[in-house]
Amino acid sequence: AEYPPKKYEDIVNVDFYGPDAVPGLWQALRDVVLLWVSHGVKTFRVDNPHTKPLPFWQWMIGEVRARHPDVIFLSEAFTRPTMMYRLAKVGFSQSYTYFTWRDRKQELIDYITELTTTAPKEFYRPHFFVNTPDINPFYLQTSGRPGFRIRAVLAATLSGLWGVYSGFELCDSEPLGPGKEEYLDSEKFEVRVRDWNAPGNIIADVTLLNRLRRTHAALQTHLNTRFYVAHNDNIIWYGKPSPSGGEMIMVMVNLDPHHPQECDFEVPLWEFGLPDHAGIAVEDLAAGHRFTWHGKIQHIRLTPDEPYRIWRLSPEGSPA
Repeated sequence: AEYPPKKYEDIVNVDFYGPDAVPGLWQALRDVVLLWVSHGVKTFRVDNPHTKPLPFWQWMIGEVRARHPDVIFLSEAFTRPTMMYRLAKVGFSQSYTYFTWRDRKQELIDYITELTTTAPKEFYRPHFFVNTPDINPFYLQTSGRPGFRIRAVLAATLSGLWGVYSGFELCDSEPLGPGKEEYLDSEKFEVRVRDWNAPGNIIADVTLLNRLRRTHAALQTHLNTRFYVAHNDNIIWYGKPSPSGGEMIMVMVNLDPHHPQECDFEVPLWEFGLPDHAGIAVEDLAAGHRFTWHGKIQHIRLTPDEPYRIWRLSPEGSPA
């Protein structure tokens, strides 16, 4: 609330280090959380935790989780990486990320590579939100229905956690005004009665993605993501090996919501100990088709109407 130019007139900031704050105020704030937990609320989204003292969060989260280890604290902190990582270190279970604004191939690769190969992999659990009550991304404002499908599959398959704000399933994208990254008729200010069966919805995509995430453990973490060569800057190609070994979930996405894109790409036969000329069994997890790729180099064309593929790769002859 103390962040200019925002002035929240319905919020009073407390003095965390005032003469009567420690331990009295800290205990009272902890007890508010414990009250909700006693009523069955186990997940807390904490707004702008980076504007409050880190020692308080470390103490409070520790106190709550010592009693209720299954309680989740989600950090809604869009701030500098160092602070976001510090919040994870002091106890936040998961965090908002920069994914909401990463929509080009190289920046997605760079961001996931940072999260999976550098220090944050040890303590930072990224939650990929496609949109939020406060953020109507410019990409979605101009992409039409294909863009919503693209962002859904990226969020659901790159990270072990993904979030969808109400209306995304219906491709709600009307901005407050030109250059505004906010929603017109936002649910923050009015009740929206939605027709969940309205034409053009992507509920089938969301249902598919959630089913695949429940079925395949490889999709339940970001740490196993590996990127592979696709010779087109608009097509991203990555795989996630199964923790039990023997197969990989492979995802290919056309990042361009307006035009068909095609490319040659490399099938990672080497990940299975196979030579470049070998064959590998492929199952299309969306359509159910089964076929075989022969050889390392393949070609594909992805249209805005069908912007992604999700395949399960396994050596030929292995069990389905």
